[in-house]
Amino acid sequence: MKKLRVLHLYRTYFPETQGGLQESIRQLCLATQPLAVENTVFALARQPEPAVMELPEGRLIRAKSWLEVASCDLGAWTALRRCRAAADECDIIQIHYPWPFADMLLPFIRRRNQPVLVTYVSDIVRQKGLGMLYSPLRRYLLSKAMHVVASSPNYAESSEILQDYQDKLKCIPHCLGPVSPPAESLCAQWAAQLGRNFFLFVGVLRYYKGLDFLLTAARQVSAPIVIVGDGPEGERLRHEVAARGISNVHFLGAVSDADKHALFTLCRGVVFPSHLRSEAFGMTLLEGAQAAKPLICCEIGTGTSWINRHGETGLVVPPSDPDALAQAMNTLADDDALCQRLGHGARARWEQFFTPQVVGNAYRQLYDEMLSH
Repeated sequence: MKKLRVLHLYRTYFPETQGGLQESIRQLCLATQPLAVENTVFALARQPEPAVMELPEGRLIRAKSWLEVASCDLGAWTALRRCRAAADECDIIQIHYPWPFADMLLPFIRRRNQPVLVTYVSDIVRQKGLGMLYSPLRRYLLSKAMHVVASSPNYAESSEILQDYQDKLKCIPHCLGPVSPPAESLCAQWAAQLGRNFFLFVGVLRYYKGLDFLLTAARQVSAPIVIVGDGPEGERLRHEVAARGISNVHFLGAVSDADKHALFTLCRGVVFPSHLRSEAFGMTLLEGAQAAKPLICCEIGTGTSWINRHGETGLVVPPSDPDALAQAMNTLADDDALCQRLGHGARARWEQFFTPQVVGNAYRQLYDEMLSH
C-alpha cells in the first residue's frame, strides 16, 4: 500500500484543549495510521511551545492563538508560515469545518495544488449574524473541496448548506477505538461511591448540551445521575443543583481516562440530552455503545440519533423535554432485560459502523480516489 501524507487543520487540539472533535480527529489519525497514512495536525494554542510534538497519532504543529472571536481562533504570520511548511510536505489537505481562519489560510498554503477534503463537522448554529458574514468564505472553501464529508446521513439530510454540495458529498462517521477493561480495583472504588445503577453524562459543559433539562428531569428520577466533565456552564449548573436541592445529581468534574472507562463500565445507561444542532455527532454515545450500555439522546436531526437508534440501541426523545427525558431514564431504571438488550444492540452497532477498521478503510479509499484524480 502506497504511503500518503494528510494534513489536518483544526483550530485547537490536545493537550491544550479537550473535546469531542479533537478526539474524533485523534481517532481518525489512529485509524488510518495502519493503512500507510502519515498524519499531521495543525492547530493554534495560547501556549504553543513546543511548536512541534510527536504524538501517538502523528505530528502536531502549533502556532500562537492571538485572538478568539465567536469560537474562532485567529493566528498571525507564524501560523501561516508553519502551516504552509506543513502543507508543502502533504498529499492531501483536510480541513475540519468550521474554522474560518483555516479557510483564509488555504489559498496561501496550497502551493502544490493538493486536493482538499472538508470534514463538515457542524453548521454554524449560534452565531447567525456572523455566519452570514462568513458565507462568502465558506462558499470559497467548499468550492475548492474535491469532497465534503458529513459524519452521518442525518446531518447530510438536515443541513441546508450541504444540500448545495450533493455532488461532492460523502458520509463517513467518526470512529472510536477499543479500550482495555478498567482495573477491577478502580471499578470497586467508584462502585462504593456511586453504586452501579447511575446514569452517566460525559462531555464539556456547554450551552447546547441540554443539561438544564437533565437537571429538571432529575427530580422525577430516583436513580443517581453522574455528570463528568467541566466547561463554561459548570459553575452555573452546580449552583443550580444546590439552589434547587437536587440530591441525586453528582458532578465529578474532569476525570482521568481510566476513571472514565470505569464509570462507563459501572453505569446503568448513558444520557446525552443535547438539544441543539451544535451537537453534530456525540462521541460520548460511541463510548457508551462500545461499553454495551443503553443510550438516551434527543432527536435533533444530527448524528446523535444515527448512533442511537430508538428501540435498537437505546431511547430517543424530543429535545428540550424534561418529562420525556425522565420517562426514558425511569424506563431503563426499571427494566434490566431492556437495558441488556439495548446495550447489546449499541455494541453491535458500534462494531458495524464506528470501529477504526471500518472508518479507517473508508477514509483510505477516499484518499486514494482523490489522489487518482
